[in-house]
Amino acid sequence: MNTDITASATPEYPVVDRNPPFTKVVGNFNTLDYLRFVTITGVSVTVGYLSGIKPGLKGPSMVTGGLIGLMGGFMYAYQNSAGRLMGFFPNDGEVAYYQKRGFNH
Repeated sequence: MNTDITASATPEYPVVDRNPPFTKVVGNFNTLDYLRFVTITGVSVTVGYLSGIKPGLKGPSMVTGGLIGLMGGFMYAYQNSAGRLMGFFPNDGEVAYYQKRGFNH
């Protein structure tokens, strides 16, 4: 089964890189991606702390919630960055950046 979204969907915006590598996607994180990443992590830490019912569970719950939020926030930022590079999300900034430097794909 092919799970590649680019095989079944047509990008609505200009494609910067059809199959961007990990380093390019992470290097393409913008301020909003980092803000979402930090916000999701922070909210998860707080929810983890508040969900610790007994005093001895608050710390481990907070750490677990933080780790879950860290992974979830990173995946959300990664998805947005990759989507912009592949042309599935609005990407005016990326198109201008890569055209200015002469990169095609």
